[in-house]
Amino acid sequence: MIVDNLANAANYYNLHPLFKKAFEFIGNLDINNVETGTTEIDGDLLKVTIAEAKLKPAGEAKLETHKKFIDIQIPVTKPEIFGWKSLSSLSQPKEGYDPVNDIGFFDDEPSTFVTIIPGEFIIFSPEDGHAPLIGEGETKKIIIKVAVV
Repeated sequence: MIVDNLANAANYYNLHPLFKKAFEFIGNLDINNVETGTTEIDGDLLKVTIAEAKLKPAGEAKLETHKKFIDIQIPVTKPEIFGWKSLSSLSQPKEGYDPVNDIGFFDDEPSTFVTIIPGEFIIFSPEDGHAPLIGEGETKKIIIKVAVV
């Protein structure tokens, strides 16, 4: 898991060949006026989704993992809390891994929580179990899916 400010995004370009393209796309958006929907930036390798969602209490958020994609998540309208636990420590699968949607859920409790505010981002690799959308009310956020290469 990586947490930082969008102003520092260039520091992470060397971590993945598509990170530069992803962050440059976000940098060209009018984040406060962006509409919901999904845009393919580089075919199936890089997708950006603008989503509106209801936040929930920490006890209702389920840890999830992905095998094929790295998640970069950016809150747009309000802070969002994320739960985290290392994949190697997860032991209570809720459902089997769904390869079509690249997601698996776990009933484990997160080992830590982090709050991300608008202007910041969080990166989850396949080794990171994460529970998004923790908080109160509704939010708008950006979810970038970057294929593991």
